Amino acid sequence: MSSPSTTSRVQKNFLKYQHLFVFTAPVLFVASVLLFAPTDGASGTSYWLQYWWLFPIFLTGATIVNTVGISGSALFVPFFIFLFPIFESGSLDPSMWAAVALDPTTLVKVGLISEAFGLSSSSVAFIQYGLVDRKLALTIVAGSVPFVVAGAVISFLIPAWVFHLLLGIALTAAAYLLMRADLDHEEPGEDDADADATAAADGGIADRDLPDDDDKLGPAGVRTDADGTVTRVDREGDDYRYTRGGYLRRFANYSVGGTFQGLAGFGSGELGIVSMLGTKVPVRVAIGTNHIVVATTAILASLVHVFGGGILVDLFPSLKGTVHSLSLASTPWNMVVFTVPATVTGGQIAPYVSNALETSTIKKGVAGLFALISLALFGMATGGF
Repeated sequence: MSSPSTTSRVQKNFLKYQHLFVFTAPVLFVASVLLFAPTDGASGTSYWLQYWWLFPIFLTGATIVNTVGISGSALFVPFFIFLFPIFESGSLDPSMWAAVALDPTTLVKVGLISEAFGLSSSSVAFIQYGLVDRKLALTIVAGSVPFVVAGAVISFLIPAWVFHLLLGIALTAAAYLLMRADLDHEEPGEDDADADATAAADGGIADRDLPDDDDKLGPAGVRTDADGTVTRVDREGDDYRYTRGGYLRRFANYSVGGTFQGLAGFGSGELGIVSMLGTKVPVRVAIGTNHIVVATTAILASLVHVFGGGILVDLFPSLKGTVHSLSLASTPWNMVVFTVPATVTGGQIAPYVSNALETSTIKKGVAGLFALISLALFGMATGGF
């Protein structure tokens, strides 16, 4: 069994060089796709470079969603539904869009493959930055699992417009609650005992009694006091103080969000971030922690979507032909060879963007994003799109 010092060195070295490990994954993936992926006979430079323009779009989208800690599908699915046909057809005439529009199964496959890489990249980057509360994330994931599975199973049976309508309502409520969220807990305290302390950049108190762990980069560290107060220092030396209280409130939000995650591919991160802010978890810590939750629930929902249809048909033969199944053979590989590297890169950029923005800017940005997505979902539910 390795000693704690050895374990700490291994963890610290992994975090220090995580960029190498993270960017090796998409390189190997793209190489494998180019060499072995079934493309139904399509090949050549024109095929593989057909969707090169998706790279900057997915890079921008991945940076945005990972900066605010929500699922990539929240942007990428609306993009493929509303904007992709316009870009691909080169026309604003709706009659031209049907020939190039992606079917729902293809949307799921491209989204799942791209999001898996992007979320993994960003999760590791936020861990490296010291902005992930792993204990908090573990409890949230454990409580979300049954709801994610239930939502994914229900998705085989409920009409799509119902998902869109319910999720639109949920995100509208989340945007409203987020705009009303009180972020004063991130401002310097007024305790006389801290009167002579220096305020940290994030609103914490930069006193001399801050944790500094050997297995983290820079001055990063975390300590939980006997009264439950967590003191966290990130890689840049900014400190955050909060408690992990409010489990029931977070459970309520993540149970609803987890159900939507299973139903529509996103929802857990969008609704969950509101509950974290509402229970006084600092914005940047909430965003970093939410990445672990979103990544785990998205992977779980993906597995149910991939294998659940076949299992349901085996259990209930009458459902044959009414539930979807995924086939790798029909995957548009010339898309994912650009979307995967883009989401990985965006995931690495996100922590730096998040750290540079004011918390009020992040809050307004997330709320505005929720409102726009809600409008799109209402349009999809009513047949307006």
